[in-house]
Amino acid sequence: MRDYIQKDRIQRLKGKLLTLTFILLVFVIFLLCYYIYIKIDIWTPAQHEISQMTIEQMSQTIGDIEENDKTITQVIRQINETVVGISKVKEAGESVFLEDGVSQLGLGTGLIVSGNGYILTNEHVSGKKKSTCYVTTSTGRTYTGTVVWSNSDIDMALIKINEKNLQYAVLGDSDNVLVGQSVYAVGNPIGYEFQRTVTSGIISAKDRTIKLEENGEDIYMEDLIQTDATINPGNSGGPLINNRGEVIGINSIKITSAEGIGFAVPINSVKSVIENFSTKGNFEEARLGVFAYDTSVMQYMKAKSETGVYITKVVEGTSAQKAGVKKDDIILSIDNQTLERMCELRRYIYTKSPGDEVVLKILRNNRQMEIKAVLQKR
Repeated sequence: MRDYIQKDRIQRLKGKLLTLTFILLVFVIFLLCYYIYIKIDIWTPAQHEISQMTIEQMSQTIGDIEENDKTITQVIRQINETVVGISKVKEAGESVFLEDGVSQLGLGTGLIVSGNGYILTNEHVSGKKKSTCYVTTSTGRTYTGTVVWSNSDIDMALIKINEKNLQYAVLGDSDNVLVGQSVYAVGNPIGYEFQRTVTSGIISAKDRTIKLEENGEDIYMEDLIQTDATINPGNSGGPLINNRGEVIGINSIKITSAEGIGFAVPINSVKSVIENFSTKGNFEEARLGVFAYDTSVMQYMKAKSETGVYITKVVEGTSAQKAGVKKDDIILSIDNQTLERMCELRRYIYTKSPGDEVVLKILRNNRQMEIKAVLQKR
């Protein structure tokens, strides 16, 4: 009897274990099926709409890139028609692969800035006022040009050729350029065989001052635009443009001791000169008669002022000397316009005429004073 009871208990225990095992197996199978189910990607109408939007957005992005490339291509094509080659000799020869060919032939670049034949370039490319040079346009025609204006302080010159209805460049606003902004340099890097070469880069810095040595004296060029767009000797005088094709500077100097460091003269420095010549045919340039540097180089001059322009030399016989301006003076303002950079003083004087009187606020030996000066013809 006992054996029978014992066997019955074992049978019931086995039944329970089988039942439990079956339940666990069903549960595991359920979990597995659920996991597989949630991983299945069901294509709903909403998802189709989202995917379609993504494709459209991608297409739009690609279209924007293509349109931007097309725009830049058009911009370069337009500016190229206003870029000219400049040489100091009429026949530049068949090849530029000469020893020191660029300097021997005086090859450089210029920019047409008015329809009636005015061309902007560097003074070291064209020569000083009344010099003769030869200008070759994008059509291949060569003109004899005369330098009608030049300024050694900013290394800029204006050439006149006898031609009308020329396509000319659009001038931008160099005061509003931004560091990191995309720019393009156009020019003749090593001569006419590589004319209108385009290089791209960004504005690396603005308001740069660099120190140069000329005729044994240290000189400073201020307010320059620094760029990493490749600039070679023949690029001198060519335009630096923005994405809209507006000229914001004229390529001038490259640092030979480092790669990717070039400088351009801001176009705003000469806008008034260009406007006067293109509309009136002349420019009566007024002169104060000082050599001065802005605040960025005052540390070299040991000047004790955070603003103004520092006078390093007063030219004899000029209005500045006659008015009593002295070396080591700091001009704080002119006609109540505060000065922080030499370019601001230069631009203001460009708006005046010989014979105009200006009032200078001077800092001398930590004392402020006002001096009146009558501007002379340069």
